[in-house]
Amino acid sequence: MIHYKYTDTEIKEIMKTMTIVIDTRENVNGHIIEYFKKKEIPMKIQKLDTGDYGALIPANPKLGIPRDIHFNGRVERKAHMDEITGNLQKDTQTAFENELIRSKDIPFTLIVEDLNGYEKMLRGQYRSKYDPLALLGRLNTFKARYSFEIVYLDKRFSGNWIYHHFYYQLRHYLKCGAF
Repeated sequence: MIHYKYTDTEIKEIMKTMTIVIDTRENVNGHIIEYFKKKEIPMKIQKLDTGDYGALIPANPKLGIPRDIHFNGRVERKAHMDEITGNLQKDTQTAFENELIRSKDIPFTLIVEDLNGYEKMLRGQYRSKYDPLALLGRLNTFKARYSFEIVYLDKRFSGNWIYHHFYYQLRHYLKCGAF
């Protein structure tokens, strides 16, 4: 496979076109959509096999990109710790775990829109009766098993975080000729 090394000028031009892909099933994300609109970040709504957000570089024949390049990294968003505990029912393989299985070999990040989510987990401050240590153990086991990271942040910064997460990953791949 031949990889092309782009110049810094070409990379800047390409990165201006980076498009955030939002899964059709993602909902209650008006705060994220508003951020993208306000910052004039291109976005596209389409079905993703895993995760709520992805990114792509649209076709640009002038720069030798004959068709859209879809980045295989994904971001899954959870609104709060109650959503996490609801997705991790004991003794069953949940849809959430199936999503982790599908994303095992790609860069995958789980965002929890609660800056104090980790502390709330440790203190059991969620509606579920899930034991805090059991929840911590299950999440850390999943992180080790499926190679993903968890980020706890204030929902006001979710759009910013998603955009810059993909921006710097894609820019890195363009700089090192991975495309």
